[in-house]
Amino acid sequence: MGWTPDRVPRLADKTIAITGGNSGLGLEAAKILTARGARVVITSRSPDKARAALQTIKDAVPEADIDFVLLDLSEADSVASAAAAIREKCPRLDALINNAGVMQTPEIRTSEGFELQLATNHLGHFRLNSLLLPLLEASGGRIVPVSSIAHKFGAIALDDLNAEKSYDPTVAYSQSKLANLMYSFELQRRLSARDSQVTSIACHPGYSATNLQSAGVGLEGGSTFFRWVYKVTNAVMAQSATKGAYPLVLAAVDAAAKPGAYYGPTGMGQTRGAVGESFVDKRARDEAVAAKLWEKTEAMVGPFFTD
Repeated sequence: MGWTPDRVPRLADKTIAITGGNSGLGLEAAKILTARGARVVITSRSPDKARAALQTIKDAVPEADIDFVLLDLSEADSVASAAAAIREKCPRLDALINNAGVMQTPEIRTSEGFELQLATNHLGHFRLNSLLLPLLEASGGRIVPVSSIAHKFGAIALDDLNAEKSYDPTVAYSQSKLANLMYSFELQRRLSARDSQVTSIACHPGYSATNLQSAGVGLEGGSTFFRWVYKVTNAVMAQSATKGAYPLVLAAVDAAAKPGAYYGPTGMGQTRGAVGESFVDKRARDEAVAAKLWEKTEAMVGPFFTD
């Protein structure tokens, strides 16, 4: 049967932040966590979407302790402002779920010149986690990078991490999801070396029906082929966003979750099925590449550990 939220105890003393919590996996995780009594802060790029999400959560969980913070992970100023707002709203932080992401967008550059998928999925979370590390440290909290089965198809282009030599939407997405998983493992190694109270626990949602599949390819210049493919596969193959959120909740709050582990569906190529410790492609275990990825990331956005 695998792990289900039935195993989650009351969380009245816990505070959890979820990036991208206005829809999909983040929204469903917020419902599960608030139903168990946790205080939850979601982030969103849109105040209107965030307010609508809060109402959806309160409709499902009338007693929900829920709030939101504006955040665009692709922009440094927004990350800094969001971190400050979370610190103001949250006297403690027990878990930070790195859920927000974009997929297979046409080539878009941020104000800093970063490729959008790398900036949103990897660099932005790296920055946010760093800024909130002291708050997590005080609570012995968890950082929960959300990767994907797409990590199996990714490669870290150390000589072109920012896709300046060539750009392919699918290649860039797979690289960003591999980066999420490698970062999670490398982060745990570095936290352990510092005797930190914070742990890093990665997860993935399998193939779950959310707007992630349509948002990126739906942008001007996006792939019409993938728009059609995802319309079909979401209807035929995908599991619900609620089930896809199970691994996020497990990694964030389950007492038995292991530091440095990777949780997700374990059946049908990890697309769905019983939730537990999931398959990790061998390239995600390459510690030498992970260390170089860390170094290149710090060269782009600054040091993670500032003390």
